[in-house]
Amino acid sequence: MRTLVTGGTGFTGSHLVRRLLARGDEVRVLDAAPGLFHDELAGLGARITLGSVTDAALVDRLVAGTDVVFHLAAAFRKINLPKRDYWEINAQGTRHVAEAGLRHRVRRLVYCSTQGVHGHVVQVPGHEGSPIAPEDYYQQTKYEGEQLLWEVAKQGLEACVIRPMGIYGPGDPGRFLMLFRAVRRGRFLMFGDGEVFYHPCYIDNLVDAFELAADHPKAVGETYLIGDDRYVSLNELVRATGRSLGVQLWIVYLPYAPLWLAAALCEGICMPLGIEPPLFRRRAEWFRQTRAFTIDKARRELGFEPKVPLDEGLARAAAWYVEHRYL
Repeated sequence: MRTLVTGGTGFTGSHLVRRLLARGDEVRVLDAAPGLFHDELAGLGARITLGSVTDAALVDRLVAGTDVVFHLAAAFRKINLPKRDYWEINAQGTRHVAEAGLRHRVRRLVYCSTQGVHGHVVQVPGHEGSPIAPEDYYQQTKYEGEQLLWEVAKQGLEACVIRPMGIYGPGDPGRFLMLFRAVRRGRFLMFGDGEVFYHPCYIDNLVDAFELAADHPKAVGETYLIGDDRYVSLNELVRATGRSLGVQLWIVYLPYAPLWLAAALCEGICMPLGIEPPLFRRRAEWFRQTRAFTIDKARRELGFEPKVPLDEGLARAAAWYVEHRYL
């Protein structure tokens, strides 16, 4: 097939692009910047264009002639990015991709949203019908992207929305790398009791879901939460990370409130100066927010089944970090 992957040179997108190339697809990639895996993917045969989904004409040109579009590009983890930029990329950019898909009659468009649109999960486990309660502008604009996609889909575009859990695996330069580095010291500072739930999603499990969403007839018009086979407490996640590194771990429990106040203060000082704060509230809320979902809908309708369990996924991630000298 001829496929387009927006946001294809970063962590999540690169794994999808490798899978598509390995099965023989002709793969186009659109990304705003040459990500960590740009050169590798180009060497494998991906046709990479540097540009933004905010450029409607460029999006239209790249969508033309494709069979399936995977829309992963997003503004993410950029605390100093203006809210307007988040909206233009995550919401309006999704409209551009959807309209181009409709215009050129692509067979399927798969949009990568986020579990974060549900915010803090009060009734565990959450599901696709759980309340929409985004807690930051990233999550809000990702949900607005979903709504804009469905507006276009009503005109005849076959589309599907995937809401991944906490993505991790080899090549992740973000949150899980910070977790591994913190655990490697042998002493982990846990703010709160560590009993809030977190739902991980190993990258290969997510790519399996992307493929199913692109091909399965039941996926049209549907939204699916995608993650590993189970959610875990933060305590369990941290201890499992320690096992993957062979570390004897000591968890030190501290109150959460001072961390949140310190994060708010750090934001208040750094952001007016245009400095990326080393600590901010969204990062601190990892210790507070419950993220626990059922993946029964994807199992029932798509035949999705996570193949890589947590311990194996963490071991693979740890090996990659060590091999590439991140640890």
